[in-house]
Amino acid sequence: MLRSLGQRRPVTGSDEDPRVAELRTAVSRLRRELAAHPAEFPDRGIAEDELAALAAMTVSGIPEVPRLRRSLLLIAGSIGSVSALAPRLQEVRSAVDLFGEPRR
Repeated sequence: MLRSLGQRRPVTGSDEDPRVAELRTAVSRLRRELAAHPAEFPDRGIAEDELAALAAMTVSGIPEVPRLRRSLLLIAGSIGSVSALAPRLQEVRSAVDLFGEPRR
């Protein structure tokens, strides 16, 4: 199975990078769960802003890896203690990891 190897099959008829599609889906899911989460916490606004930034990056093509990782770090730091959001946060992390290491 390709998915288990971290590989994605492109959508037929689409030139979109499958990594970008995966990131967009993961970000969308986490944004929805965060919006529905009833508890308020101090850094919620930071998480919402960074998720919006990640969503915007998926619209403009292939995002910059350092910027992806920075956003992921801020999101994790903001909502990391909210265990109900952990599975969706892991999906975003996995999607960011698809982009590999930044070039030096």
